[in-house]
Amino acid sequence: MKKWGFLLLLLLCLFLTFIYKESFFESKADIPNVEVQKYDQHENDKAEDRRASENSQQTDITEEQIYQGNLLLVNNEHPAHQESIKSDVVNLSMYNELTQGYVLLGSEDYMSKDIAHTFSEMVADAGKDGLHNFAITSGFRSFEEQNILYEQMGSNRALPPGYSEHNLGLSLDVGSTQMKMEDAPEGKWIEKNAWKYGFILRYPEDKTDITGIQYEPWHIRYVGLPHSAIMKEKGFVLEEYLDYLKEKKKVSVKIEGKKYTVSYYPFSENMTINLPKNHEYEISGDNMDGVIVTIYE
Repeated sequence: MKKWGFLLLLLLCLFLTFIYKESFFESKADIPNVEVQKYDQHENDKAEDRRASENSQQTDITEEQIYQGNLLLVNNEHPAHQESIKSDVVNLSMYNELTQGYVLLGSEDYMSKDIAHTFSEMVADAGKDGLHNFAITSGFRSFEEQNILYEQMGSNRALPPGYSEHNLGLSLDVGSTQMKMEDAPEGKWIEKNAWKYGFILRYPEDKTDITGIQYEPWHIRYVGLPHSAIMKEKGFVLEEYLDYLKEKKKVSVKIEGKKYTVSYYPFSENMTINLPKNHEYEISGDNMDGVIVTIYE
């Protein structure tokens, strides 16, 4: 009997261990695999000097670039500028190929064409998971439209022109045709998976003291990879992420096996930076006082 009791106890322990591992990996399944590389300022500066002479080219940075790109911070302290608006904003109702898998709840819904492509890919993948009730309730708004909305709804329900992310063309309000977004499976899917496509939930419930905006489970914002993955892994909102980059100056990360280097540069007159000749890169301003360079290696 003692022998059988010992065997039963052993089997029970093995079973509980298996259940724990399964639940652990399920809980981690939606967290991106972000590995922040250690950055040695002295050694990397020397390496950059070598690359500058061998494989890099100098690029001028203008003050206008502070106000352009996918990482612009727009809030009650930092309004959007006219040059901040995405140049490829289109009326979605004129592009059937961009509106597959979701409905438009308005006849005049505008969005960046590139971001609309990415959103369509995200919705298509959500459809594979059985979610088919997505709707766009609002996309890009001009400063004039924002002003009308502000006058009609008041300061408690709308932001003045220039102080809404919708004025950039980088944000959209996503809803469900079945129920409120905070209760809808579409909302839960976006919260878990939007980072994979470069989107973030801009105004989460636990960050209202930082964003200054109440919880909006419907409002997503495009920042692009690797930024969305880093923010997801670290639990950052955009304000926190930009502060993080300013502090670190340079961050090298691996995400799902791909390497990225993200560098922050404070702007100065006659500014030039070294950029690689043989790597894809992207430059974005922060809408404050600097630019972020992302190199895809």
